[in-house]
Amino acid sequence: MSETQNTEAAAVEPSVTFADFGLAPEILRALTDQGYVHPTPIQAQAIPVVLQGRDVMGAAQTGTGKTAGFSLPIIQLLLAHANSSMSPARHPVRALVLTPTRELAVQVADNVKAYSRHTPLRSTVVFGGMDMKGQTTILKGGVEIVIATPGRLLDHIEQKNVSLAQVQMLVMDEADRMLDMGFLPDLQRIINLLPKKRQNLMFSATFSPEIKKLANSFLQQPVLIEVARSNATADKVTQIVYKVEEEQKRDVVEFLIRQRELKQVIIFSNTKIGASRLSRHLEQTGIKASAIHGDKTQQERMAALDAFKAGQIEVLVATDVAARGLDISDLPCVINYDLPYNAEDYVHRIGRTGRAGASGDALSVYSDKDERLLADIEKLIKQTITRGELTGFAVRARGREFERGERGERPQRGERAERGERAERGERSERGPRRSESERSERAPRSYGAGPLPRREKVDPWFLKPYEPSNAPRPEANAGAPNGAAPAKPKQKIAALLGGLPKPQQS
Repeated sequence: MSETQNTEAAAVEPSVTFADFGLAPEILRALTDQGYVHPTPIQAQAIPVVLQGRDVMGAAQTGTGKTAGFSLPIIQLLLAHANSSMSPARHPVRALVLTPTRELAVQVADNVKAYSRHTPLRSTVVFGGMDMKGQTTILKGGVEIVIATPGRLLDHIEQKNVSLAQVQMLVMDEADRMLDMGFLPDLQRIINLLPKKRQNLMFSATFSPEIKKLANSFLQQPVLIEVARSNATADKVTQIVYKVEEEQKRDVVEFLIRQRELKQVIIFSNTKIGASRLSRHLEQTGIKASAIHGDKTQQERMAALDAFKAGQIEVLVATDVAARGLDISDLPCVINYDLPYNAEDYVHRIGRTGRAGASGDALSVYSDKDERLLADIEKLIKQTITRGELTGFAVRARGREFERGERGERPQRGERAERGERAERGERSERGPRRSESERSERAPRSYGAGPLPRREKVDPWFLKPYEPSNAPRPEANAGAPNGAAPAKPKQKIAALLGGLPKPQQS
């Protein structure tokens, strides 16, 4: 990358409209149908640059309007090739949009179709988890714009269902997520199949060293458009974290949903099994919930998303990969069931609420083991998140159990030390006289740490007697007994090997 022009998007003047960009009447009509008049900051910066044919490296968070920022100028530039011919050869792929997930691909495809509805341009979306036959039929029929996930696109290329020989524009949407998901080898294969002369647009929420390295490999003197830094969070999003015990987290999430009477909330889990278990727990408590993650089929994920948008379910539990690209308007709240391992994912998550100037809540639950993750998040966003407290969900101090009466449990051994030995003796008169030794022995044995209880076995009293040496003189070894004593008797045989004692001979 030899030269880079930095353009930081500022607030757009209210007087600026989409008509000021010189867009075709067909596109302006589609925007009017959608109710759009004024562009967002990234749209105001990106559209003129893309129309000039420049490469773009855009830093934009979810919900900033970046999809229209590249879709509208692509449609405008491809109108020169638009035609109504039925021949597939007249409709080669001229623009390719790559996305990391199926959901984001579907969202981009819906926007492209909406903006090009009054033009002859054709577009389609291809992604995994669906039968390839329907996608193959559309591709072979000819389309100018293809929105795809990298893996499924390569499947179609290998089966010669699509050709990229005439691609003029390449878009990588959420490139940082594609690298996180291990798509770099697929991206390199796809780039090598494209014509050398083309326009490249890359959008990413962050500009990590890996992203910059990827950009250097194929962008030509790009214009850098930075709308919001990676550590920026929406001003109207109220962020609260609640410290709880790890085993309480499911109950805390249920409590927050009921207390706040949430009817539409996305809950983020770090694992697929965690998302499934939380979803089942909420359903068992009477909350309409569903989970979406990588183990779900595409039909199941789309059905859950449609039900969530229609209000048929109240809670959508999702992993970061499955939720990437979800565009749900007027989302009042998101909950982090798990704090993300990557602090930047926290910004992505809470970016789902508080869009378009609306207010929203971002609630998070965490335990002692997540302290480092929380510190990383606060360091990234450069602010201290408000600590909240929940009645009935107190956190026990390290090495102690819950206080008496909190959950009806007895205090563990060692907890009495806080009350003092005098208080313990003073209370004994109220509880009654001291128990006898026999009464105390009938009580359950005490717990000695985490190991097994000591065994109690009956002991023969004979083993408890002290050793008493005998005073009798030791007999001599000679056969005769002195002083007229009787001779020593010979030792009796105890047993004979295998044969027992010999039988005495009869005289």
